[in-house]
Amino acid sequence: QVHLVESGGGWVQTGGSLRLSCAASDRAFARYAMGWFRQAPGKEREFVAHISLFASSTDYADSVKGRFTISRDNTKYILYLQMNNLKPEDTAVYYCAARTGGPSVADLREYDYWGQGTQVTVSS
Repeated sequence: QVHLVESGGGWVQTGGSLRLSCAASDRAFARYAMGWFRQAPGKEREFVAHISLFASSTDYADSVKGRFTISRDNTKYILYLQMNNLKPEDTAVYYCAARTGGPSVADLREYDYWGQGTQVTVSS
């Protein structure tokens, strides 16, 4: 069982920045493909970014490319999401997720463990 805890969410004005963190309880973190997803009110959860086991590969949703950066520190068991130039449409609850088998992918159904989420609110 992997326990994931997100932090770093909050309120920010348009154009601002936030860095989300996701702390994992399992030292096997380095063996997990990781992803960030988000869910806005009234909408389905959607892919934001994913990263491979040793950060050799990353991918982003088109809506965040060039503004968000996913990274990981396998020595500290932490996943990050640096979010710059935030827009009101980025407002959502952000979730990190771990996939225990297979490469990192955009399909949220492939992920086995999820954090509780952290709220990001961007005002115009």
